[in-house]
Amino acid sequence: MIRFDHDNIAVRHGERSISYAELGGFVSRYRSLLDLEAGAKVAICSENRPEWFFALLGAWEAGAVVVPIDFMSVASDIAYILDDCRPEVLFCSRACSTAVHEGIAQVADGYAPRVLLFEELPQEPLERQGAMPELEPNATALIMYTSGTTGGPKGVMLSFDNLLVNIESVTQHSRIYTARHRVMQLLPSHHILPLVGTILAPLSVGATVVICPALTSEAILETMQTHAITMMIGVPRLYAMIAGGIQAKIEAKGIGRLMLKLARRVNSPKFSRKVFKQVHDRMGGHLVYMVSGGAALDPKVGEFLRTLGFDVLEGFGMTETAPMITFPRPGHVRPGACGQAMPTNEVKIVDGEVWNRGRNVMQGYYNRPRETAEAVQDGWLRTGDLGYLDEDGYLFITGRKKEMIILPNGKNINPEEVERVLIGVHPAVKEAAVFLDGSGLHALVRLDLGVVMASGKTADELLRWDVVDAFNNQVTPYKRILRYTRMDDELPRSRLGKLQRFKLQETAEAIRRRNESGASEPEPDSEEYREIKEFLEALTKAPVHPAAHIEADLALDSLDRVSFLVFLQKTFGVEVNEEVIRKHPTVVRLAEYIGGMKVRINSAAVNWGEFVRERVQLQLPRSGWTHLFLKKLGRGVLGLYFRLRGEGMENVPEGPCIIVPNHQSFLDGLFVAVFLKDTHFRQTFFYAKEEHVRKPWLKRLAAKTNVIVMDINLDLKESIQKLAQVLKEGRKVIIFPEGTRTRDGNLGPFKKTFAILSRELNIPVVPVAIRGAFSAMPTGKKIPRPWKKVDVRFLEPVVPDQENYDQFCERVRGLVASSIV
Repeated sequence: MIRFDHDNIAVRHGERSISYAELGGFVSRYRSLLDLEAGAKVAICSENRPEWFFALLGAWEAGAVVVPIDFMSVASDIAYILDDCRPEVLFCSRACSTAVHEGIAQVADGYAPRVLLFEELPQEPLERQGAMPELEPNATALIMYTSGTTGGPKGVMLSFDNLLVNIESVTQHSRIYTARHRVMQLLPSHHILPLVGTILAPLSVGATVVICPALTSEAILETMQTHAITMMIGVPRLYAMIAGGIQAKIEAKGIGRLMLKLARRVNSPKFSRKVFKQVHDRMGGHLVYMVSGGAALDPKVGEFLRTLGFDVLEGFGMTETAPMITFPRPGHVRPGACGQAMPTNEVKIVDGEVWNRGRNVMQGYYNRPRETAEAVQDGWLRTGDLGYLDEDGYLFITGRKKEMIILPNGKNINPEEVERVLIGVHPAVKEAAVFLDGSGLHALVRLDLGVVMASGKTADELLRWDVVDAFNNQVTPYKRILRYTRMDDELPRSRLGKLQRFKLQETAEAIRRRNESGASEPEPDSEEYREIKEFLEALTKAPVHPAAHIEADLALDSLDRVSFLVFLQKTFGVEVNEEVIRKHPTVVRLAEYIGGMKVRINSAAVNWGEFVRERVQLQLPRSGWTHLFLKKLGRGVLGLYFRLRGEGMENVPEGPCIIVPNHQSFLDGLFVAVFLKDTHFRQTFFYAKEEHVRKPWLKRLAAKTNVIVMDINLDLKESIQKLAQVLKEGRKVIIFPEGTRTRDGNLGPFKKTFAILSRELNIPVVPVAIRGAFSAMPTGKKIPRPWKKVDVRFLEPVVPDQENYDQFCERVRGLVASSIV
């Protein structure tokens, strides 16, 4: 299997380099420590290190069966495996020794294997000549324990032939592994994929294995660069992280987005490697293959990495097939597919389930004949995975048979299909999983809070309307989500990234209990925390606990966030912006940050008058002929497409004012603007989020059409101060106080930004009632319905009397509400 008669480097670990000749000597050294009968069992419990290789190969030369154990296992898990298969010898590292000895103590009958600590074994190799001896193909090589959703883990018995057929497929039939490769070992060796892919396959062809010291981006990049890695084997989450970081940097620049589009069109790895040379250099400059396994890789991630010029290989398999059933041939990858069958096995689809037969099928489950008989019938392994084969034999996986959700009405739902659609509904959805809760689906959703902040909505608003409601409007009724839970942490997954569906209901229940109980950690006794908590509780009119996420849990709207930022500056003398909040997202962490940065503690209420009267630098866009032309054109087009009628335009006063319409459709801004007198129209300003006008032509258009571009995600305070500055210069602004379009045609609550500006600057407000726009263009509809009646009514201007902000805000809302009935 492995030759030791040459001095090429076999393994690198930190500063240590071990040649093949030295590797053979260490294997002999470890073999000499074992005086066992053929078929005896040797367990290994350790983090990735060269000694893992020595113990594995030395045990095989001694005729033993190797039992790998997860080095992160707790004592009870170790005890289960030891009690189940009773190994005579156990190799472990010092880092695992405590858990190992505690596990041994938990096994009954006085069981006590011989424990060999790597750090205490001889550190010099023995003299050795030649390759490993021939191993009996049908002898058991490994017992790999796989976790299940019910009961204890099962020991999968794999023969040497099971391993050899996998190795031959990628070294002989398809020469993915060659002696020139430098393979980075990232995943723990107790899993079958890294054991075969980063130990046995590379060593069988004389390649070099480089052990990465840690699963951090810094360690991975340093290993790639230092050792010129050519192949890496990782899990989908790792590749998603890599792709996400690279994509964000590329798409931040116009030239990057252009090159990405060009690379997709050209579709040449050689071209992509030249165009994205900096990306390749950052990853060592020699990386050829990215092999993904353990769970399904997001097709978008794979497509993006291939666009960059990397060869992404995603196969399909399981521990029971050591591990491959199908694998992709380089240069013949089909998007979304897991490759084709190995040359020596057969794959077929039976009632939607993938079945496999061949030399790769396990010997069975250790001491579990009933489970073995259920899994393997007439040589065919029933994988439990659902999928289909195309006309060329490419396998596409669609889900897990055991994970199909069966509703009380008998309808079957594939959760993976639902989750793919749910994740694609909105860019804020980072992860989603569904499970059966009573009579319908319950969704667990993790949001990207950066995207949430940029939307100007709270996390709960966005999840309810832009995700769940949008999803439910586009699927058949029985697939709709009836309950949902927002989560801050990652979904429960295995070490290799597989979603642990059996934990979803438990996770949702734990979040519910945490939310109901409030505090998840003790209240700090710092004065900073007390001041911040009291302010937030007064602002939100709800209890605030230390772990509350400022963006996600407290449901602060844009004005609340400005109020909070101003409070922090006034009270503690610390200039806080949105970026600081993002880095210190919970109440307790922000209080700790303030505690280290404060210059004083002086409780102060927010003085909105002082705030809005503060002068800011603002270069107002000039109204050119384009502006007026677009108004005339819009009036003509809208007049032909809809039955559009306006009244009360004479109520718009000369001089500054705030025009406040309700928000029924995407076209509301146009519906209002086209009825303004030309002189008023030139003096009226809109504002647009920076993310909506990133394209150069949109920026140029904004500069000529009275559109003020604001990055409310970067500096919300300055954005509101810019609106105030426009009014102070005698102009008009249009503000939609609902903040978002209506979902059901009803009038939503008004946010009080306009009321603050009106009261503090003594500016009149012109309420505008839009009626019929929702019917013409409901939320989610891309093309408006023609010839619908739309009425736009400008009401008489109003100013605050003796009312506070909230009272004036409600008065204006009442005027609009009574006019759209």
